[in-house]
Amino acid sequence: MRATEWKKTEIGKQKRVAIDPGNTVLDVIHRYRRTEAVFKSYDDASGACICCTSLFDTLADVSEKYGIDLDELIASLKKAAADVDG
Repeated sequence: MRATEWKKTEIGKQKRVAIDPGNTVLDVIHRYRRTEAVFKSYDDASGACICCTSLFDTLADVSEKYGIDLDELIASLKKAAADVDG
């Protein structure tokens, strides 16, 4: 299959995303680069740069530390990670 054919068949599909409360911020950003924007979107509400101060914390720890709803955080991260078109 030529590269152009692959692009045609893959556009619009979602890739499988594995993000759970035990992943660290670094794990998530390393695997899914687009998730960095999600973490940055929580900076004002948390009063800290999550990527700067909590890179080695798990998502569960970040949720507890900054009062962020864990389910909402994971859903936002999964949405950003699965966005193959954007």
